[in-house]
This record gives sequence, C-alpha cells and structure tokens, in this order.
Amino acid sequence: MTLADHPTTTPPPATYGAVLGSRHVVRLLGGTLTGRLPNGMVPVGLVLWITAGGGTLAFAGLLAALYGLASGLSQPVKGRLMDRFGQTRVSAPAALLNSGCVAALPWIGAGGQPAVVTAVVGFAGLVTPPLEAGLRALWPAVLPDLGRRRVVQALDTGSQGLLYIAGPLLASWLATTHGADTALTTTAALGLLGTAVVLSAAPSRTWRPAVSNTASGSGRLASGGLVLLFTALAGTGFALGAMNVWAAGMASTHGLAMLSGVLPAAFSTGSFLGGLIYARRIWPGTTTGQLITTAGLFLVGWLPLLAQPGPRTAIALTVIPGLFLTLIITNGFHTVDSLAPASRTTEAYAWLILSVGSGQAAGTALAGTLAERPLALAALPTAGAATALAILILGRRELGHGRRLGRHRRCRRSRHDQPNHAKPRRQQRDTRMEPAEPFMTIRHTITGEITTTSYNGAARRILLQDGFEEAPGCACRAAEPSTEQTHGPARQPASCTSPTLPCPWTDPSAGR
Repeated sequence: MTLADHPTTTPPPATYGAVLGSRHVVRLLGGTLTGRLPNGMVPVGLVLWITAGGGTLAFAGLLAALYGLASGLSQPVKGRLMDRFGQTRVSAPAALLNSGCVAALPWIGAGGQPAVVTAVVGFAGLVTPPLEAGLRALWPAVLPDLGRRRVVQALDTGSQGLLYIAGPLLASWLATTHGADTALTTTAALGLLGTAVVLSAAPSRTWRPAVSNTASGSGRLASGGLVLLFTALAGTGFALGAMNVWAAGMASTHGLAMLSGVLPAAFSTGSFLGGLIYARRIWPGTTTGQLITTAGLFLVGWLPLLAQPGPRTAIALTVIPGLFLTLIITNGFHTVDSLAPASRTTEAYAWLILSVGSGQAAGTALAGTLAERPLALAALPTAGAATALAILILGRRELGHGRRLGRHRRCRRSRHDQPNHAKPRRQQRDTRMEPAEPFMTIRHTITGEITTTSYNGAARRILLQDGFEEAPGCACRAAEPSTEQTHGPARQPASCTSPTLPCPWTDPSAGR
C-alpha cells in the first residue's frame, strides 16, 4: 500500500493552550519579557534618579533619550554578530555589561561628574542584549508548524506593548517606596535574570544561523523589498512617537495629568487585544496582503482623533488604532522571513526593530515642535500611518506575494492519478511495478516532516528558510508524483533507489 492510499496527517492545533503548552514557549516568552523590562524602566528610573539627586530635568531627559537611542542604533550590529557567533556569545556578555553599568550608577551618584554619568548610560544603551530579535530567530526551531508560529509571534508582539506600561509603573513604585537607587539596582537585576532564563534554555544554547543558499555565502540584505518595508514601518513608528506627545498635549489642554499615561496605556492595551484576536484564527490572504490591509485599518483608526474629542472619548478611540499595531508588526516580521537571506535573519529582525524605533524618535521630535498647535499635533499620528500605507501600496511588487500562514494544502489529483483502490487489480499491479519518478525531496531538519512536491524557486526558498533542507540525490519510493505530504510524523529509515544518498524517511504506513 502506498502513500496515495492515506490522507495527509492533520496539522497540530494552533490554539493558545497548544502553543503555550509547547516545550520552551512559556520560558522563552517569560524570560524575554523579563529581560526587556529595563527598556521601559531605565528611562523613568534615570529621570527619577537624577531629579532626586538635585539634577535638572533637562539633563535627566537627555540621559533617557541617549539610552534609548544607543540601544536602538546598535541593534543591527548585535543582530549581525548573533548571526555569526550564536546567541550566547553575544547576549551573555551584553547582559553582564548592561546590568553592570546600570547597577554602577547608584555607586557613581547622581551628583557625580555629568560626563562620567553620560558615558556610563550611553555605553549601557549600546550593550543592551538583543533579546527581541533573538527570540524571533528561535521560533522556527521551537515551533516548526507555521500555524503555531503565527500564534506565538502575535502573542509575542502584542505583549511587547505591555512592557511600556508595567516598566514605568514598576520603576516609579520602586523609586517612591524604596528610593531611586533601589529602582536602578532592581532594573539591572531583572535584565540579568531574564537574559539568563533565555540563554540557559536549550533552543538558545543550540541555535545556529541557517546556512545561506547564495553563492556568496552571506546573502544580500539591502534588497529593495526590505528597504521599502523598513521605511514603511518607520512611518508606523512615527505615529507612535507623535501619539505620546499628543497624549501630553491632551493632558495639558484638559488639565488632567493622568491622560499623558492613560492614553498610551489604552493604545498598548488595544495592541495586546489585537494580538489575541489575530491569533485566534487563520485570516485570509497572504502576509503582504494582510500587511497592507492592517496598515489601512491602522490609518482609519487615527481619523476620529482629528475631531479633538474629550478625554473619555479619546481614551476609548485610542484603543482602535492600537488593535492593528500588533498585526502590522507581526506581518512585517513574516515579510522579513520571506525576503531576508536565511543566514542573516536576526540582523534583518534588528533592522525592523530599529526602523520602528527611529520613526518613533522622529515622531516625538517633530511633535515636540508642534506642541502649541493642537490640531497639527493630533494630525501627526495620522500622517505617519498614511505614509506607511502609501509606501506599502507603492512597493507591493517589491514586497512580493508573501505566503499563507498556517495552511496545509494537498496537491489536486488529476483524473489520471486516482487512488489505487479505484483502479482494476491488474492496473494496480502494473502501477506498483513502475519505478517512482525522481522528485526533489525536502526535509525539515528537526521534525522530520518532508514534502516531495516540485516547488518554484520562491516557494522553495521560503521552505529552506523555515528549517527544511534539500536531499537532491534521493529518490524515495515514498516520493510519488501524485502525492504531497507537507506534515506528519517523523519518518523511519528506509531504502532509497538512488545510490548517491540514502533516504532517511518513509511513511509509517508504507509496506503494510
């Protein structure tokens, strides 16, 4: 009996319980969120530490901006190093140096030499461990199934916004109750703890970048599609940065200081809820189509805020654009998977993170100059979202068609490829005696799942980036031209018709 007599194995369920119950998922998510808490705690902690020591608010703001800028600009370099040397050799020393610098600030003192404090803060920002880009690079190995990976990446992106709610609140509480020095020391400890949890996990210890299939061995990262994608996401980041200043302007206009924190918190809550909704089901269309659609909805969500609503209405309306932020970033990462060379994915993820952060800084800076013009200030987030959408639409061809996530399709059989039980017994005997046509076999290096369908170049490249490898010399008896098996249990050793490469897989039902 051949593989054609058996239906394709049902893919594993992509529910929250199934994804979070997968091995290493909760540990990697929790460790990364804990290790990245300092990104939200350090700026607030620095402001409270400097002002408590008698320093000026301007100097404190300069230190906070320097830390964030140094952290963002160094991301691609650290991503490139991670692609070359692995995660442990890059993130471990980075975490030690970063936590050491932050913990040394109370010892230096807020009233110490401003040049020394500035140098320590700047260096601490440069050596922040690249946990977010590293986690993105781990998901293909931890969750080979595309459906489950789509769910965990949406949860990952949605939870990032909560860092900038919990981080400042935790830093403020620690500084108020235990002192600013304790807030900085705790921040350093949390960063070191979270990084240790991630790096001690087996997927991180054993992770190695995929070998590039290009002739040069390194791949070309600066493609037109990636440049357009990063530029568009900078527009999305611009909207985020302008929103923070707009929230402060709303607080000043209405005399409610809490609005400067409540409005960004409402936006982050919407982002988290959007990730939960997006991950619950498989949405139609390719990643590129979803990226453009969600960018359009992100723009539409900002339009009601142009009417200068009251405080309560503004809080409710700010949730709406937040719902689509996670979807934009998640599909942006999926687009990077399709466009970036397999050997430089971590660096490409880091460039995406940097593009959003750079746009956010630009939006904050421009909005600061328009703080006295409420209508112009309210229009800046809309302008950033409109720019992002326009770039994505104009560059759609460069971005490619993307791919459909979480769907497993079987080849449509022609009328000549009917199951064996539908053919006369004599014809079945003749069919079994005919040698199988030599198809190019592709196998996943971890799960063992294989496919024998002949793909075009673009589709084959996507599979190779997702952890599959080619075995061109093998023509297994399971590789029948009328079947396709893209998922299922790992195969057992079997014979191969080609003497150049033994075939390590066969279907469990073969030979019954």
